[in-house]
Amino acid sequence: MIHGCLETAVAVRERLLACHPEAIAVELPRTLEQAVIQACRRLPHLSVVSYEQGDGQPVYVLVEPCDGMIEAIRFALENRIPLIFADRDMEGYGAKLDPLPDPYAIRRIGYEAYLDEYLKSGLETQDPDDRMRESCMAYHLQESARRYRKIALVCGLAHVPGVLREIEIPQAFPIQRIRREGVTIWNLSKRSSREVLSEPAFIQAAYERYRTRSQEPVPDRLLLHRNLLEHARLKYQENVGEKLSVSQVSVFHQYGRNLALLEGKLAPDLYNLILAARGCADDNFAYEVWDAATDYPWHDSTAKLPILDISPEDLQRHSRHVHFHRTFKRLRKILRSIPPRKRENQPGEWRERWGGVFICSYPPEDIVIESYGAFLQKKGKSILSEENTHVEPFTTSLLDGIDIRETVRNWHEGKIYVRESRNVQGKVGSVVVILDEDDPSEGKSKYPWKSVWHGEHSQESDMAFYATPAGEHLAGPGISRCEYGGFLMTYPPGRLGDIWSDPFYAVTRNKPERLLLAGIDYSEDRFIVYAARKPPRSYFQGFAGRFNRKIIYIPIGQLSPVTLKQIRSFHVLDGRHVRSYAREYIWK
Repeated sequence: MIHGCLETAVAVRERLLACHPEAIAVELPRTLEQAVIQACRRLPHLSVVSYEQGDGQPVYVLVEPCDGMIEAIRFALENRIPLIFADRDMEGYGAKLDPLPDPYAIRRIGYEAYLDEYLKSGLETQDPDDRMRESCMAYHLQESARRYRKIALVCGLAHVPGVLREIEIPQAFPIQRIRREGVTIWNLSKRSSREVLSEPAFIQAAYERYRTRSQEPVPDRLLLHRNLLEHARLKYQENVGEKLSVSQVSVFHQYGRNLALLEGKLAPDLYNLILAARGCADDNFAYEVWDAATDYPWHDSTAKLPILDISPEDLQRHSRHVHFHRTFKRLRKILRSIPPRKRENQPGEWRERWGGVFICSYPPEDIVIESYGAFLQKKGKSILSEENTHVEPFTTSLLDGIDIRETVRNWHEGKIYVRESRNVQGKVGSVVVILDEDDPSEGKSKYPWKSVWHGEHSQESDMAFYATPAGEHLAGPGISRCEYGGFLMTYPPGRLGDIWSDPFYAVTRNKPERLLLAGIDYSEDRFIVYAARKPPRSYFQGFAGRFNRKIIYIPIGQLSPVTLKQIRSFHVLDGRHVRSYAREYIWK
């Protein structure tokens, strides 16, 4: 097995259930036998067994569920199988990182195939201390074979070749320590459990539920990551008030996978998941991922054992630090003077006063939507710039500079990539945004109102749109709240005709297509931005090409849902005089 690894802990339990051994030998010295057994009986509560070496340096043995060796001891205790502590007590034996393939491969190719491939590789430790330990384990196995016909040895994968070799040779009684003073059992503190566990707490808890519940499926690391994401997503929504989009979830999984591949792993570790959470959202979400991943559910607060705080460095384990730069909601309550919302003196009063003949827009909302149109124009140009950028390996010229992304992506090739940006000739003339296609096949139209508005000055665009009816939902006297289904903005103003009754656009199938065709027809510049859930039909690309126009498609999922929600609703005023008091009724 691999120490502190989910996949090999599962494999140990499955093999012990299958082979029914008469005795189980583990890679631990006899000097720690009583303390480790007592600590294993405390599980799922976490324990640490400690002692001091001859030079005064403390040694800590972490007893946690998700470890193949601890699983073997628990299995033996639960099934009353004799235990053999077969290892040699060594002084000054430090932590070692053996070159092993990612253990998640066990989940895909199977434990036996993984073990066979490792044995075929010929990797074997050359450390004299390891040779002495393997010789000691072989001796105890040979001695125990006189009493038991079938013995299961659970040891580190790196020791398997040496033990197999030594067990074929008669071994002499090893000279070793048989007793050690000052062995202590500690109750691991909750704070330390977030840092020092071999596997994150949510994986440890999943394994504990698997071994104690007969109906629990075999834990899969990647499925556990999805469960972790869902839990963190709900906490993020509860604490911050923001909801992760489908595209952000996709970025999380893709980013975590890529980080793992860069480190030569098949599945991301907790550090990779935290970086992926920060990349797809922010530090608040990264914190929720860390908090959910390291929250161990079983802590013995009433234990009589002393509580121990330790760090990964105390266990001689590699660690990486993450700093969360979180943003918080205002903690203090601040009194604000908020005027009461005005109501109708009697029901239906505002509806009776609604005329709907000389309507106009609400200027603050005009500023917002014009700014958004300018943003989409810039975004469309940036997409074209990316499409017209050529990336190639560096040979003789740096061209327009080093392409960092492509260089990092192909780092294994040992090449530097440079980029050449070609200027895009032309501007964006029309912007079409489709928030809801309003499919007529679904029944009654949700957006039956179709209208055209002209810009009131040179800084505004002409607009054609379909929306919910004006006068249906009243927010005040002469003020109607509506929602866009889709709209077209075209520059300069003062040119847009009634596209909804123009027979030239009869070839279109629905409202979004009519807006797009009008956007192509009225655009004085070469490019038309089209933001919608689905790209336009190829017919429109061909139609635009005949007039030397080009459609730039932007998936609406790439745009901020917060901003789309803000521009989706708008207010229609029953005459310009309503603008003088509209702000008393329109709250944003």
